[in-house]
Amino acid sequence: MLKLRLPNSPQNLTIATTGASGSLFLRHLLLIIDRDNRVQNANFIVSDSALRVMAEELGLRGRNNLITQLLGHASRKIHPQANADIGANIASGSYPADAMIVLPCSVGTLARIANGIASQLIERAADVSLKEKRPLVLCVRETPLNKIHIRNMYRAADAGATIFPLIPAYYFRPATLDQMAHEFACRVLAHIGLPQKDAYRWKG
Repeated sequence: MLKLRLPNSPQNLTIATTGASGSLFLRHLLLIIDRDNRVQNANFIVSDSALRVMAEELGLRGRNNLITQLLGHASRKIHPQANADIGANIASGSYPADAMIVLPCSVGTLARIANGIASQLIERAADVSLKEKRPLVLCVRETPLNKIHIRNMYRAADAGATIFPLIPAYYFRPATLDQMAHEFACRVLAHIGLPQKDAYRWKG
């Protein structure tokens, strides 16, 4: 039987979202994190472009009560961070973040991370993850991919990031978009050491 409480389960996460399609997947990731007792804290960064996408896809309006808008309730463990605040705690390698996930990750954000351009907090926190050799998962969302995108994915992966494209699974026959998004979020969290007991597992 799978033991869900791994000895090195990450407790302090950084979650970022950028201006690519896939806000529903972010919502399910945050819902799982909020209920997972292994996670003690999650710093949450939202780019301006992500706000525009969430408005289009989820009907969210502005930054006010953003966590409540996404989850349907307030959260004691998910803490918003301003993308412009490059002096935030997660901008320093001395801050004990265990892992970072960017979901969805736009190809623009990918390019800046891959090339060390860290003028905003999202890219700076990612840069810290790489330099401190901490897990960094980039859920890239774009199609089709041009050679620049592919080169940047290679550069980011070569620097230590995991490229985890926002490609949902179909073999478990999801009946709704929510099931599809939930399963993808479970896969991402399992990758950083937070397997979920309700995730689908192929039995062969």
